[in-house]
Amino acid sequence: MEDKNPKVSIGLAVYNGEDYLSEAIESILNQTFTDFELIISDNASTDRTASICQRYAAQDARVRYHRNKTNIGGANNENLTMTMARGEYFRLAAHDDKLAPELLAQCVDVLDNHPEVVLCYTYIHEIDHTGRIMQTSSPQKGMATKPYRRFRELAFRDHFCEATYGLMRTVVLHQTDLQQNYTDSDRAFLCELALHGPFYVIPQPLFYKRYHQKNVYVDWRARMAWFNPKWKDTITFPNWLQFFDYLSTIYQSNISLYAKLRCYLIMVYWLLMNGKAMIKDLLVAASTILRIPIWSRKSEELYNWE
Repeated sequence: MEDKNPKVSIGLAVYNGEDYLSEAIESILNQTFTDFELIISDNASTDRTASICQRYAAQDARVRYHRNKTNIGGANNENLTMTMARGEYFRLAAHDDKLAPELLAQCVDVLDNHPEVVLCYTYIHEIDHTGRIMQTSSPQKGMATKPYRRFRELAFRDHFCEATYGLMRTVVLHQTDLQQNYTDSDRAFLCELALHGPFYVIPQPLFYKRYHQKNVYVDWRARMAWFNPKWKDTITFPNWLQFFDYLSTIYQSNISLYAKLRCYLIMVYWLLMNGKAMIKDLLVAASTILRIPIWSRKSEELYNWE
């Protein structure tokens, strides 16, 4: 007899995450809601990640462990867990974050009782390497009733893509292009989800987001290499890639023509707001090709161009 699919699939993509991995897995396995599978995709780690994952897989039947032969990039590894998901709902998890015990139960309850909602996430405790709470954030993005307003809320860089770690409907997730191989592609991914329906925010800090020295958030080059190792030390155009990704998302969506036009108008404003960053992409490329210091790390510090 075939096993019944779980209600929830949790995808944990990891590369060399030995420092906090056990704590992250424990917080998932200790959820008050228990009808879930934990899919761990190990991106060819070279530390103790494999042995940690194998230990939990041997102890708990809900844990499915997969190991890639080579590092396929962070985005592709997360996407792999999405394609492996069997549950009605899906949630990404990071190897260095933690969940409050009741997070899944509360998010499942929201999606069960609000069929129009495509993703549910919560307020966030931001913690340091020791687990000390530094501050609490209360994101509110993606909740507007109109699809173009949700697009506007998520497309700009006034948030940190907190909803990426929300519980989402798998059927909607599989209608998207998932995450792409460039830094900040999770922003376009959230926009695509939001064009399918509104998000819901539980006003309680049930998610613990950890910031530590090994995070890739600080340097855009490190972020680019995390999304795709092939980008390391090569010419990339992340802001241009994001711009065209947004246009493709709007074009492929099933929203009304009026809503699409509103989204395209938003992109005109996006160009005005991000033109400097797009110029930076060109300067970095020119500096690399011509091997002259048109652009340098010092320039980046002075102008803080993203």
